[in-house]
Amino acid sequence: MNNCLITGAAGFIGFHFSLKMLKNDYHVIGIDNMNSYYDKRLKEKRIKEIEKFRLGKNSSWRFFRGDIEDNNFIDKIISKYKPKYIVHLAAQAGVRYSIENPKAYINSNIVGFSNIIELCVKHNVEHFIYASSSSVYGGNTKIPFSEEDPVNHPVSLYAATKRSNELIAHSYSHIHGLPCTGIRFFTVYGPWGRPDMAPIIFADSIVNRKPLKIFNNGNMFRDFTYIDDVVRIMFQLINKKPKANDKLTQNYEDPSKSWAPFRIFNIGNGTSIALLDFINILEKELGIKAIKVFKEIQLGDVQRTFADTKSIKSNINIKTETPLEEGLKKFVNWYKNYYKDSSPEDKNDNI
Repeated sequence: MNNCLITGAAGFIGFHFSLKMLKNDYHVIGIDNMNSYYDKRLKEKRIKEIEKFRLGKNSSWRFFRGDIEDNNFIDKIISKYKPKYIVHLAAQAGVRYSIENPKAYINSNIVGFSNIIELCVKHNVEHFIYASSSSVYGGNTKIPFSEEDPVNHPVSLYAATKRSNELIAHSYSHIHGLPCTGIRFFTVYGPWGRPDMAPIIFADSIVNRKPLKIFNNGNMFRDFTYIDDVVRIMFQLINKKPKANDKLTQNYEDPSKSWAPFRIFNIGNGTSIALLDFINILEKELGIKAIKVFKEIQLGDVQRTFADTKSIKSNINIKTETPLEEGLKKFVNWYKNYYKDSSPEDKNDNI
């Protein structure tokens, strides 16, 4: 039976990926602690959307509320459902929040991650896929960011925890032969997105005629990647288990490959878009001009992200294909419908 356990199932990517797996007849077990980092009601509505789909197609979906730091809780679920795949998307997100509340990142992103990967070994999971982040590139200045580049200088605790996840995964691949695939996501956006991320923050400011803070005086660039493209690639990776490679020695310096069954991939659009261009398109779709206020760069931020996508394209022969204009049009349509009676600020105490 193709059982797949997805942690962080009520999160932005977890929600979309759960639906993708259900639409392709996988049996999905979702876990989320439904924390209050951002509005719980958005997470609840995502789960209701999955339930609505499940009832319509009579799909196999089970959902459990709980923390990945609770090893016994996770162990019981894995023991019962025996997932063939575990897709680990649960984490404490946010670069800036990691400066304010570092303990939350250690608990979720280090302790929680360690619990999940240890249980993968205990229960003979066939493939462990986990969320890393483009933030691991930290202070790197070489553009575009390649998986082959050294990633030794994180500029936030969040980035450091994600790099730690990659190193822990490699050790488990080496010691236990556990096939591990890490995904470095690049600025994922789209419908049902997080209210602490740029699209909703910007849209809310524009619609409500509030000053829109633009950091580094607008000199910021991001590799915006549409959510549908992300989950299509993730779906293809499920059955692409990394294999051990005896041709690679222990002196091999590429951090994304190994003699062990271990791989890391960038998932990005392969373009670096100026933040001001992103805002211009958003203004056009909303039909309102932003009140721009330019600020200095924030602590922990990087000026540019830009994914080298050659590796993922060569491995699964699939690419991101949604232009920013098309993706933002879809996002704005969802935003107007979802927030038609209130703004994200009304529904969120934690932005």
